[in-house]
Amino acid sequence: MRCYSSVGSEWKSWISPLIRWQMLSELSEWFWQERLWFPEGLGWADLEDRDGRVYAKANDLWVALPIALVFLIIRQIFERTVATPLASLLGVKETVRLKARHNPTLESYYCNITKNPTQSSIASLCKPTGYSERQVQRWFRRRRNQDRPSLLKKFREASWRFTFYLLAFIAGLAALIDKPWLYDLKEMWQGFPVLTLLPSQYWYYMIELGFYGSLLFSVASDVKRKDFKEQIVHHVATILLISFSWCVNYIRAGTLIMLVHDSSDYLLESAKMFNYAGWRNACNYIFIVFAAIFIVTRLVIFPFWIIYCTWVYPVTIYEPFFGYYFFNGLLMILQCLHVFWAVLIIRIAIRFLTNNEKVDDERSDKDETDESEEEEEGEAEDKKDRKKNGPVQNGHAVHNNNHSKTE
Repeated sequence: MRCYSSVGSEWKSWISPLIRWQMLSELSEWFWQERLWFPEGLGWADLEDRDGRVYAKANDLWVALPIALVFLIIRQIFERTVATPLASLLGVKETVRLKARHNPTLESYYCNITKNPTQSSIASLCKPTGYSERQVQRWFRRRRNQDRPSLLKKFREASWRFTFYLLAFIAGLAALIDKPWLYDLKEMWQGFPVLTLLPSQYWYYMIELGFYGSLLFSVASDVKRKDFKEQIVHHVATILLISFSWCVNYIRAGTLIMLVHDSSDYLLESAKMFNYAGWRNACNYIFIVFAAIFIVTRLVIFPFWIIYCTWVYPVTIYEPFFGYYFFNGLLMILQCLHVFWAVLIIRIAIRFLTNNEKVDDERSDKDETDESEEEEEGEAEDKKDRKKNGPVQNGHAVHNNNHSKTE
């Protein structure tokens, strides 16, 4: 019986991987069906290299992985050798953050339960810690500040993105400046899908795809903002859009989409840099220019020109197919994100123009200051109590000579 059971288990161990391999093979065959990705009558055979003409291939996308890793290395070098000295030159000053005193009870509560305790929870923490309610509140405030990224970290990240977006926009403009589809968008479908791949298009695509890949790799260590989830959706949608448009030779449309996005991003990052450096006027004026360009490119040019030429015009040439809906679906996801961010941008711009307030990134967490009026008043009261009644512990005077600090 043991012999039969051992043979049976070995047989299953051989069969199971074969079944999985067959399932993956069938799934791959179904996924790459020509009827999904091409109009009727066209297929992958039309994109095979011949007569000295080179076409985009799905295998080319693997090049983006090492490019993404190279970007991560270059970023580390750039932030240390360029961004840090630049921050010092512009006068980026770190806010002095008072560290929360080590307290195992509060630390455990902070890490395992919540970083923002309710008033009743604060009251319940007073007894085991020996702190007053104000001291517990102060501890949590300082502990939250410790977890927030420093100004220098924010500045270095913004300067890296500013550099890339500016160079990408210049390179994209140089690659498209002499192309007819930049001026007549209908030209992007002329001869589709048999469109020869140009070297400038190849590198523009691979570098953009590698950069957004590097952003996904570094998302855990980057500054987390309130629109963190929207940023992840944006990066994933962008990577899918770039990859898909490459595979089915929507390259002309893809280069235009990337150019439109790069046209305003570098202005936002430069405004952040000046904001972190305390250059209020420069930050405000650059942000207003950014807001104007963002609204024109993302809410006018992108939906009414580019999406029009990918959604409306193609159906006059061929019947709709899955790839057509998939591509335009990704564009609509991006457009929804554009509207979301436009609302935030317009809100900030209106506040600045009407009330002359400082331009602040609403998506960023701000430090909770220890120098609030309420706390200053509280500390003054504590000092009075100490002078009057001696040391205070847990809200009660301690009538002995063993003085202890309030924190």
